[in-house]
Amino acid sequence: MIPIEHVVLLSAVLFGIGVVGVVTRRNLIVVLMSIELMLNAVNLAFVGFNRMWPGTADAPRLDGQIFVLIVISVAAAEVAVGLGIVISMFRNRDSVNIDDVSLLKW
Repeated sequence: MIPIEHVVLLSAVLFGIGVVGVVTRRNLIVVLMSIELMLNAVNLAFVGFNRMWPGTADAPRLDGQIFVLIVISVAAAEVAVGLGIVISMFRNRDSVNIDDVSLLKW
């Protein structure tokens, strides 16, 4: 079994890469992918911590997996809305630069 320290370290590294991508990039698609990377890092931490408290043979604890399913469904909704905004922005301004997002106001 993989030690929880390795799982948390990998999750922290993935989350850090996602934060750097959100902070430094100006392309909206790259920012959305970085947010997805951060959400996957949180999912990895949920599953890793869930393995620490497995429950019993009769009643396994599945709290971490349930949270992962919720996060995945929220991420899918976020991608749908985000891609809609990206497509609208590209059609109107021919750019997916974050600095041009304020130009979508009425």
